[in-house]
Amino acid sequence: MPKYNLPQAKWNIIFFAIAGLIIAADQISKWWIQTHLIPGQSVPEAGFFRLTYAQNTGAAFSIFYGKTDILAVISCLGTIAILVYNFLAYRIVPYLNTRLNKIALGLILGGTVGNLIDRVCLGYVRDFLDAGPWPIFNIADSSLTIGIILFAASILFLSRAPNSETKS
Repeated sequence: MPKYNLPQAKWNIIFFAIAGLIIAADQISKWWIQTHLIPGQSVPEAGFFRLTYAQNTGAAFSIFYGKTDILAVISCLGTIAILVYNFLAYRIVPYLNTRLNKIALGLILGGTVGNLIDRVCLGYVRDFLDAGPWPIFNIADSSLTIGIILFAASILFLSRAPNSETKS
């Protein structure tokens, strides 16, 4: 058994718990914004960081604006890919089966599903975190970004680590 192998049941629970917490925090925060602000409204009205309610029918930086259906399909495919990797593909590349990658994939799954819920149910994604020059974003977007950075850093780190696994 490779030294990188994790107890799958334990880490699958953690993987789904992280995704579930992100989805819950994302949906609750979006509900709160939607019930307390109208689209375009900011609190405070000026400053570096504001809560600004926006309805985004595109992806990051509003690319693919108005392509909600295509983005929903891509999100579904991404969700399936993450689940397939989590349950099957780690056997093909066991050195990627690490705690950090399970956490990263949980963040990515939670962010993907959080925005997918909005796209399917509303036809747009509710964004509200408005920080300086950045486009308005939400908890799901933040989770996706952090998860992708962690996953990429892990892959870079693991690809540079010496292979200490011995063949039997």
